[in-house]
Amino acid sequence: FKARLDQIVDPDHALVRLSGSIDWRFLEDRFGAVYDDDPGRPPLPTRLMVGLAILKHMHDLSDEGLCERWVENPYYQLLCGEEFFQHRLVFDRSSLTRWRQRMGEDRLAVLVQESLSAAVRLGAAKPTDFTQVIVDTTVQEKAIAFPTDARLMHRARERLVRLAKATGVELRQSYVRVGKIALIRHQRYAHAKHFKRANRALRTIRTMLGRVIRDIGRKIADRPQLEDVFALPLSLARQVREQRQRQRGKKIYSLHAPEVECIGKGKAHKPYEFGVKVSVATPVDRCKGGQFVAHVKALPGNPYDGHTLATVIPEIEASVGACLTRIVADAGYRGHSAPKDKIFKVYVAGQKRGVTAAIKRAFRRRSAVEPVIGHLKNEHRMNRNHLAGTRGDAANAVLAAAGYNFRILILWLTTLFVRICCAFLFAGAWSSRQQTS
Repeated sequence: FKARLDQIVDPDHALVRLSGSIDWRFLEDRFGAVYDDDPGRPPLPTRLMVGLAILKHMHDLSDEGLCERWVENPYYQLLCGEEFFQHRLVFDRSSLTRWRQRMGEDRLAVLVQESLSAAVRLGAAKPTDFTQVIVDTTVQEKAIAFPTDARLMHRARERLVRLAKATGVELRQSYVRVGKIALIRHQRYAHAKHFKRANRALRTIRTMLGRVIRDIGRKIADRPQLEDVFALPLSLARQVREQRQRQRGKKIYSLHAPEVECIGKGKAHKPYEFGVKVSVATPVDRCKGGQFVAHVKALPGNPYDGHTLATVIPEIEASVGACLTRIVADAGYRGHSAPKDKIFKVYVAGQKRGVTAAIKRAFRRRSAVEPVIGHLKNEHRMNRNHLAGTRGDAANAVLAAAGYNFRILILWLTTLFVRICCAFLFAGAWSSRQQTS
């Protein structure tokens, strides 16, 4: 006796129309290839998990917030493939994390591809719009505190002491009280620009960390099980203790996210950002529905911008399904290493030779990628990544691009419906005026 969702919702709602325009069979074939027929609990429906991923990054929601809204919103449930209204969750919150980890970056990139296909089907874009793209890089920051040597060493000592207590290793001294006092003293001296006193407090913190490291090393010697447990924490603690502020090479900026890199983009308000470099590509000419994202890829290792084109250009062509005829980039791509067949199709800002009027117009459009990056960061969860590891960095960037594209499609469907309604009202008013006259 229950009423179906499609009977109680507005069929002209943007989410209802979007759910009808997505090729769910294609997504089920691509995502379903991960699963097998082995005995065990059956997986959750692909449409449910894909719909949750789209909604999460479309509306900038956490996993907890998404679960709360999903129970309350019938349109969310309809997009996820439910036939009847559900009064409680049909999935566990941790299922979202496991699904993202299982799919990985390569399969999640299918969502960006499907968003572009849906835009073409809905008339918001044309296939020829994606033959000319703008490529730029930005930094996807990680959810970490600003790294300082004192705080990193203090946290490393706290993690070792906590792990020693959990495994039953009795330490000679834990430095819980005096370590906290030394950290506070260092922060106050550094804030007051008393750098000699601050450095003295920093040496005290380093000495405490070294004593705990050596004490644990003596206590777990000839105990293989404990050596395996303490291997990674001790390695990170030693690296944090030995590194210096201005040293070259790999450094640790966060103990819970050691993959974080320090990237300088030359910004006056933020000279250094801590996260991973991300490449973003968008069409040169604005599509009818808006400025879509054609491709996004996380680039660990902080590569030179020009060297990323060898990887990015083939993936853009695979994503949009068309051969690129023009790639526009800023001056940071000078000296690029694009594929051989695309070397003379890449135009870098400041280039003088072979610049025609059409290329000059494309250069004037190069800054169109900047507001797209701003929307990705501020409205689609790319500003502060909470997903763990390098795989989390890649997945978050791709999902942010998919959420951004589907958000544009929602706006396109809403404005298109309003235009159609206005046209009908205008036609009705005109016909009534003709009859009265």
